[in-house]
Amino acid sequence: MVFSFVYLHHSIDMSTVNLIGTHDCKVDTKGRFLFPSGFKGQLTEELADGFVVKRSIFRKCLELYPMNEWNSESERINRLNRFKQKNVDFIRKFMAGVRKVELDGTGRLLIPRDLIKYSGIRKEIVLASVVNKIEIWNKDEYEQAVDYDPDEFAGLAEEVMGDVETE
Repeated sequence: MVFSFVYLHHSIDMSTVNLIGTHDCKVDTKGRFLFPSGFKGQLTEELADGFVVKRSIFRKCLELYPMNEWNSESERINRLNRFKQKNVDFIRKFMAGVRKVELDGTGRLLIPRDLIKYSGIRKEIVLASVVNKIEIWNKDEYEQAVDYDPDEFAGLAEEVMGDVETE
């Protein structure tokens, strides 16, 4: 059953995955890592459908979408008018390197070589939940990305969330 409601002019699908957690993992020489049990427990129903991994738009990391979340994202992208060049350019770049991935028999995911190269992933990675998807980072890059000045973050939080009404 899917519930939706309108909040600030946006429809919110209540069946959306809401992931919680940050996990350190090790990548082997073939680009495989053991998918954390903390995420497996939150994605029990989604594991059979697999995932989509792609380049992040804003950072040199990867994004891992449960298939149902990827389908929702694809529907949004598919609504873009392809008779506008900027839309076609965006779609091409957004879809660059997109791959379907699945857990193997031992619970590992394989990161494709081109995406390893793009993201600078080495032996140690961090999987960090970002609401409905998981970011995959080179550990050093992740540590830099989350190292912030509390005052700067407070300003960002106010700018982004300051006008959002609470119930």
